[in-house]
Amino acid sequence: MKKALTIVFCFALSHLSAQVGPVKVTETKSKNRIAFFAENRTFTDYDVLFEVKGSNFRQSAAKPRWVRVPAASRVHLKTIILLRDKQPVYTKTLKTNDSLSKRALKKEFEVLDIPPPKIKPKKQITIYTSSGCASCDSIVSQLSSKNYIFRSVSLDEKPEVKEQLGKFLAKSTEEMDSLSNPIISLDGRLYSWITSFDQMIEEVEKD
Repeated sequence: MKKALTIVFCFALSHLSAQVGPVKVTETKSKNRIAFFAENRTFTDYDVLFEVKGSNFRQSAAKPRWVRVPAASRVHLKTIILLRDKQPVYTKTLKTNDSLSKRALKKEFEVLDIPPPKIKPKKQITIYTSSGCASCDSIVSQLSSKNYIFRSVSLDEKPEVKEQLGKFLAKSTEEMDSLSNPIISLDGRLYSWITSFDQMIEEVEKD
């Protein structure tokens, strides 16, 4: 019993270790096979060295080799053949290296659809929009398409916020109801004259 618990613990430990890091190991199981894949959900290429050890299965006797896993891709690493009426017991180890070697094996790979990483601007961006704003949609659209982290608030849906902003900016109710540009907060400082994405980013990058 103690030996069995040790095997189970080792299996769980190796499974966890295989999942830590930039490249993850996934499994696809069929009737008598288990295929192992490396999934690289980053934008950096890696070389990986993968091994499976255990019992109740067969695998190639060839020495494990480093395999190239390109950025945003899925690569087949190994397939094991399960013995009939036997429960496979195995451990997995995965080593990763971003110092790419010319000797790494380059296999066919599946491209993964991964969104680009979010961009955290130097200053926190909150953009206040309204239905009469001519440039709001353009700025919000570019912030979204370029994957910036920002907050968008509709003044039409938040009349209490519109009232507060009007007081801060010394604008009348009529002026706030007829805004043609967004009101933008950069780290808490309000800007009502910005009309384009480029203008806003210029202010964001200023020290």
